[in-house]
Amino acid sequence: MYFTEESVYDQLLQAILPIGQHNAGRHRGGAKRTSGRGPWEMVLIIHGFPSDIAALRFEWAWQHPHSSRRLSHITRRSRKESSLQFHWRVVSNMLRVAPWTRLPLTARWLKQEYKMDFEPSLQPPLHIPIAFGSVRAKKNMPLQTAGEEDEEKSRCFLCKGLVKGSEKLSCFHVSCGMSSHVICLAKHFLKSEPSHLLPVEGECPACHRSVLWGSLVRHKHGCFGDLEEITPSASQNHWADELQI
Repeated sequence: MYFTEESVYDQLLQAILPIGQHNAGRHRGGAKRTSGRGPWEMVLIIHGFPSDIAALRFEWAWQHPHSSRRLSHITRRSRKESSLQFHWRVVSNMLRVAPWTRLPLTARWLKQEYKMDFEPSLQPPLHIPIAFGSVRAKKNMPLQTAGEEDEEKSRCFLCKGLVKGSEKLSCFHVSCGMSSHVICLAKHFLKSEPSHLLPVEGECPACHRSVLWGSLVRHKHGCFGDLEEITPSASQNHWADELQI
């Protein structure tokens, strides 16, 4: 399963209905391919996509790996592999190839009893964590009116221009008040990678701490969870050290 970060709450609710239909069979709206082969459970989701289109493209490639140019190196399912094992091998490869390897994704096991480990040669990038349990998310907030956005205008830390709330990214460290245009901060993060369009991580221009681009976006949309202040004197100062294994 796949979900965008911004709409993960609503999409999880919507995903429950198709699973019930698959388990009920074709006469209740389930697909012919899954009819009579259940019961089906949602055990793994991939979330954090920048848009629904990006998520749908990921889903299509995951379901049709041998039709995707980016996944031509993946061998077909062997007789010894279960369907879950095969699709885990496919997604393990997908997280290591462009464009997905640079997205701020999370692989989340909803049913930990089905958990499988990555092969040593297929470890995902450090900015793509493995999580367990249900998703902590909230419903989308209503869009701000023009008047509300005007009231929330602030100065971009980088270009010093006015920045609206809808165009703003802010550092999530409590002691740092940095706010910037999304584009300005992206360009700042990509100074060492000018050939790329999407940052992975960078140094906050105000507090100079290393932060993940995906974490900044999740913080903007209120999907980052409970944020704790990390003091400079802590023994683990880099975001990679904070990943739970």
